[in-house]
Amino acid sequence: MSDHKIQSLRAHRINIPAKAVHSHGSGDVTGIHVAILEITTDTGITGWGEASPWPVFTGTAEAASAALHIHLRPHLIGQDPVQVEKHMNMAEKVLIGHPEAKAALEMALLDITGKITGLSVCELVGGKMRNDMGMSFSIANPDFNADLDDVAAMWDDGVRIFKFKTGFADHKFDVMRVEKLRKIYGDEVDIRIDYNQGLWAYDAVRCIRDLEAFRPTFVEQPVKLHEREALAHITHVIDTPIMADESVFDPKGALYGAQHRIADIFSLKIMKSGGIRRALEVAAIARAAGIEIYGGCMFETGLAHAAGTHLMAAVPDLVLEAEFYMATYYAAEDILTEPFPVKHGRIHVPTGPGLGVEVDPEMLAKYAVCAPLM
Repeated sequence: MSDHKIQSLRAHRINIPAKAVHSHGSGDVTGIHVAILEITTDTGITGWGEASPWPVFTGTAEAASAALHIHLRPHLIGQDPVQVEKHMNMAEKVLIGHPEAKAALEMALLDITGKITGLSVCELVGGKMRNDMGMSFSIANPDFNADLDDVAAMWDDGVRIFKFKTGFADHKFDVMRVEKLRKIYGDEVDIRIDYNQGLWAYDAVRCIRDLEAFRPTFVEQPVKLHEREALAHITHVIDTPIMADESVFDPKGALYGAQHRIADIFSLKIMKSGGIRRALEVAAIARAAGIEIYGGCMFETGLAHAAGTHLMAAVPDLVLEAEFYMATYYAAEDILTEPFPVKHGRIHVPTGPGLGVEVDPEMLAKYAVCAPLM
């Protein structure tokens, strides 16, 4: 037990515009609409968390904000913030679903615990296995010429991993884009493919085989999240590794995915799993089954990126690197007091206690869509 008590919770809902539209097999995105959780103790320590949903994927920012304020807040006021697992167990009992809200709660509690103990979040959840990791950027602008300009600028920054969002236009458009990038950058570029559920199951194998000619590192979630049998079939007949994202949310989903070998890779995301430690359970199941993992993200600010980076820093093996590009290359602005640490195409694990980053209250106010719930 610590000598600290939770005094207040505030849920800030913000919407930051994007620099460009990003299209996916499951819809377009034009900004970062999230709920930011602020927890303060009676000793003056503030912890920050972020719920980063997507309506076609996990939920909405409105629902996450209400879940935190209405359903979880009453159980937390006056409680010891360092009892993280106790509070997460409570959240599972009183609220079904809403993994992003639970992720935000765990994030803020770990941030406070780290500030109390002087430990970073990755040290709190198992230890730092690496100081940095390669960054993948998603090519998703329907204006491909604009995307090529962005890729050229990022190439100069040292970025070498690019993931094509496919399935939102016709197949010829997808083939043309992948072929063009391979032709420009040759074997120096690491190309990945992400359909975001954008293919019909009956046609998926043919489409993927066309793109295999350009040697992608993996193909992500070609079919609908519930079409797990079709995903397993694709995994078995396609030579390129297949990654499950929407089809594997939490440890239970990971166990099913491993037992039925629905994919060669799982995309690891805090927002899907309901927190860092549940995501580490997904990673452990994958590792036991010989399934690789990849550090994915939702549409996030640098705050959630920091948490994701700590998660991936604690994973024992990381072959396929991670995303976390939104704060640097996608959002019009970020909410952190200091830029999220991306240098020379690599994501650096924030240093310092807790998450190692701080939120700028002025930026919260600038992009607020309503008064904070408190």
